[in-house]
Amino acid sequence: MKVTETKLSGVLIIEPQVFGDERGYFMEAWSQQRYRDVGIEHDFVQSNVSKSQQGVLRGLHFQNPKPQGKLVYVTQGEVFDVAVDIRVGSPTFGQYESIVLSEDNHKQFYVPEGFAHGFCVLSESATFSYMCTNYYDATVDKSLLWNDPELGIDWPLESPKLSEKDSKALKLMDFKKDKLPRYN
Repeated sequence: MKVTETKLSGVLIIEPQVFGDERGYFMEAWSQQRYRDVGIEHDFVQSNVSKSQQGVLRGLHFQNPKPQGKLVYVTQGEVFDVAVDIRVGSPTFGQYESIVLSEDNHKQFYVPEGFAHGFCVLSESATFSYMCTNYYDATVDKSLLWNDPELGIDWPLESPKLSEKDSKALKLMDFKKDKLPRYN
């Protein structure tokens, strides 16, 4: 397993070892001890799968309080995935990291607690899998505006298909500081 640190402290790109031949492939998607050895020490309590059409953008989502760290990867298709540091007091506050995740590259993206997360679908459709360090709680779920000019995210699409919640999301500067996670 290869692990690459990003410019955002705690955000990791993980390339699991993949064993393949003409029949297909095998990959260990999660091993608690192996991932703890690379610094992912949180326990995952919920596993989710979403399927979306090309052009769908989901996010940028976060929970506060009750933050969720996420280990994400794609089992079918291709997505452009983004993590944004929204931790008040962080030296990288408002900065983002992005990666293309696909069924072909098998990469995983670890987005720690305190970050907003989102993705858009590049292929005809995509099946997206993610494990979370905390349970989903609609009462603390928030959405950060995907195209907030202060974030400067270079999304590979201009007019995504959004949920009603995401179309009404706030810019980062419009969130009260006490509604955002804090940097430790």
